[in-house]
Amino acid sequence: MIGEYSSFDGAWQEKYSDMIATPCKALSLVKPGQRVFISTGCAAPVVLIQALMEQAGNLADVEIIQLLTQGEAPFAASKYAETFRVNSFFIGSAIRDHVREGLGGYTPISLSSIPELFHNGQLPLDVALIQVSPPDIRGRVSLGVSVDIVKAATANASLVIAQVNSSMPRTFGDTFLDVYDLDILVVEDVPLLERTPDPAENIPLRLGEHVAALVEDGATIELGIGRIPHSLVDFLKIKKDLGIHTEMLTDWIIDLINSGAVTGARKTSDQCRITTSFCMGTRKLYDFVDNNPLFSFRPTEYVNDTHIIARQNKMTAINTALEVDLTGQVCADSLGTEFFWGIGGQVDFNRGAARSKGGKAIIALESTAKQGTVSRIVTRLTEGAGVVTTRGEVHYVVTEYGVAYLHGKSVQERAMALISIAHPDFREQLLREALEAKYLYREFADIEGRFVVASRETKTSMLLDDGTLMNLRPIHPTDEPRMRNLLYALSKETVYYRFMGMQKRFGHQQIKDFVYIDHRKDVALVGTVPASQGEKIIAVGRYFLNEKTNRAEVAFVVRDDWQGHGIGGFLFRHLRIIAMRNGIAGFTAEVLRDNNRMHSIFNHSGLTVQSSLEEGVFSFRLDF
Repeated sequence: MIGEYSSFDGAWQEKYSDMIATPCKALSLVKPGQRVFISTGCAAPVVLIQALMEQAGNLADVEIIQLLTQGEAPFAASKYAETFRVNSFFIGSAIRDHVREGLGGYTPISLSSIPELFHNGQLPLDVALIQVSPPDIRGRVSLGVSVDIVKAATANASLVIAQVNSSMPRTFGDTFLDVYDLDILVVEDVPLLERTPDPAENIPLRLGEHVAALVEDGATIELGIGRIPHSLVDFLKIKKDLGIHTEMLTDWIIDLINSGAVTGARKTSDQCRITTSFCMGTRKLYDFVDNNPLFSFRPTEYVNDTHIIARQNKMTAINTALEVDLTGQVCADSLGTEFFWGIGGQVDFNRGAARSKGGKAIIALESTAKQGTVSRIVTRLTEGAGVVTTRGEVHYVVTEYGVAYLHGKSVQERAMALISIAHPDFREQLLREALEAKYLYREFADIEGRFVVASRETKTSMLLDDGTLMNLRPIHPTDEPRMRNLLYALSKETVYYRFMGMQKRFGHQQIKDFVYIDHRKDVALVGTVPASQGEKIIAVGRYFLNEKTNRAEVAFVVRDDWQGHGIGGFLFRHLRIIAMRNGIAGFTAEVLRDNNRMHSIFNHSGLTVQSSLEEGVFSFRLDF
């Protein structure tokens, strides 16, 4: 099959000579008041567009339909406002001002729904201007770098004018049309439009690290448009057996394939194939996909079908946003009342990934905009902003300051999680606004000033003797429910040793005090292991600094079913390292006489240890 398609008939122009026309003659068939579809992005037939512009004097009220405009858009110039009206399903930079000025339109719709508009006649097309490869020996052309909604538009337009360009890559998948499915051929060999990669150097590295940490080996990924997806590539190169099922590709795919991270071996469907609907990049990318059986270009109604997406195990969708409010509403297509991007495939892939076995739906965004002067995590969306992903469908939100998992969480839990991953400069403001909005209980007012970013040096991990990897990290405001679970899982004996009393219940204020700490003076670390919904806390260690003595009181507890693995000693040693880095002179501790495990840790610490017994309690002093 591939061998047949890779051969071209050198005499094809003679064979189809009755279909060939000049650009001027072909575009003279466009009439006033018609609706004209133009191929997507870098597949835009520039020769046909130029010929259309030359006919502008004979036209009026022509509606231009496009998914995404790349390169120049001469029909969007204000002088042609009476001649051409743009109606776009996604807003690129070429038409953004045109739409803002009210000269053009934007149709908000998920990508998966667009083809049906053509099929059912809701958006009838009079003319389709497309670009294809030359026919092969079987008389079949390839749509090349843009199949997406182009195939549906071609099937439903009354008149199809195709620019035949030898520069168009011949791609595999569902990309082929019989030449007799076209009406007019305009033979013009010109370079394809190119899109240079979005500069990723200004994207915070931590954002890429946090997102990549959510991508598991064997996952199938979707990367949306923009700088953030491109910035992830270096972090994904260490992964194994990644699959690709995404609406759009850019040059990032080349590096990821060459790294060996992408095999598609664990994909549920289209195994060992990279599935996409269009690509926008440089000539290097076009040459890479040309006649490359690794790629399967499919129409949007396949690639963006939620049910097909959900079939992939570990489907991981990574999309971006302009802002997210504290209840989890995601705005991705407008800045207030000004339309900026579009819905695109975010809803399709978010829903599909959420329904996938082991899947993850991720919204990634920088914490600020406008050189750090504006927070993208907001209490309320900007007036007029549209919701693309609803608060009921959001799962992961990621910034350079961390990951917030929101699905199934209360508004209070969401607000705290999102405030915690907002830029530190805006956290206190967000906290105040959340209290005013009644998103948080009133008692949260006393934690103002305690949203402090803990040092990365506090993080480490421990491989337990049973092969489990325990991660040790700073406690976080969103750990409140996990801390509650830990405390109520402790045995009576462990509670007695840790709290020096038979405590039967832990009040909300007490649990809150465990979680909201000032990392400037105090340190609290939690040991976590993987759980079905993220992670489970199995140990807590902390110290409280007495600034008058420059000594810190240390305490830690390990869940009963995880005791005996050396976790307590590991916690103590790491807390000691942190304290020494902070210039603290030593530890103090109060330990019940019968708490032999704690005595052993202190007495075998290698430090200078002093202790005294009074009323059944040992007071320890440990010098660094």
